[in-house]
Amino acid sequence: MTRIGTSDLSVFPLSLGGNVFGWTADRDASFAVLDAFVDGGGDFIDTADSYSAWIEGNSGGESETIIGAWLASRKPADVVVATKVSQHPDFRGLSAPNVRRAAEASLARLGVEAIDLYYAHFDDETTPLEETVGAFGRLVQDGLVRNIAVSNYTAERIREWIEIADRLGVARPVAIQPHYNLVHRNTVEETIIPVAEEFGLGLVPYYSLASGFLTGKYRSTDVAGQSSPRAGGAAKYATEAGLRIIDALEEIGSAHGSSIAATALAWLRAQPTVVAPIASASTVEQVPDLLAGGRLDLSSEEVATLNSVSEWTPSAR
Repeated sequence: MTRIGTSDLSVFPLSLGGNVFGWTADRDASFAVLDAFVDGGGDFIDTADSYSAWIEGNSGGESETIIGAWLASRKPADVVVATKVSQHPDFRGLSAPNVRRAAEASLARLGVEAIDLYYAHFDDETTPLEETVGAFGRLVQDGLVRNIAVSNYTAERIREWIEIADRLGVARPVAIQPHYNLVHRNTVEETIIPVAEEFGLGLVPYYSLASGFLTGKYRSTDVAGQSSPRAGGAAKYATEAGLRIIDALEEIGSAHGSSIAATALAWLRAQPTVVAPIASASTVEQVPDLLAGGRLDLSSEEVATLNSVSEWTPSAR
């Protein structure tokens, strides 16, 4: 178990991504994945109010609705649910009225009394940051949200958020959700991690497996014949530099009897301030690798090897 920043939330160090629920996993498949994750020791689920509005016929909130139905059906103990605001088609942006309405809508879909971890999904520079910070603070004060967090914010804006929160006397963020993995490193390591270290924030990285590339499934930029809707996003990393990372992951993983995916997640967990990488599964068969990534500990030498082999990839830079 690992603690999320300065919060009182202790979680298994791997978060199950809910972006696929209502997209590549229907209700029954989503229930099966959630069951397998919790049965295997997982307890941290990540979603957003906008998942999966990008699919024809969806309106947003499908993932939250599925998770809410699963929570009502299974009544699991001590499961932590994180969700986000700013991208739902009906609740765009981070104005104070919108944040309140979106939170209430998420609570209704999830069927919970309070959201454990509530993220500002993307920065909204059309709304004064003081207004957004105050709105999130009031959600905590009113008991609708237990902890707040930010996603896709720059280090400068995170620092500004904290300064405003302190001035207003409201809750600080406890976590940051950045795009971070072995092929996308430098911005996070150079700017975000130092802020996280300074203020005791926990990192919960998304795209932890680079849209599936870091599973080792995609070893060519040619996606012909690939049925996955994420194939194009993953295959773009299958450059000479990217494939060196896969080879190193495979070699290190083999020494532990672990998969490429589990080893990539273990590398992320070894980075400063990282609490729990987010990874999603559309099928039950994919869940064991994710759970293994939350339990595999790499040696300092193995981490150094992966640091070195990924340091000069174009995406990492």
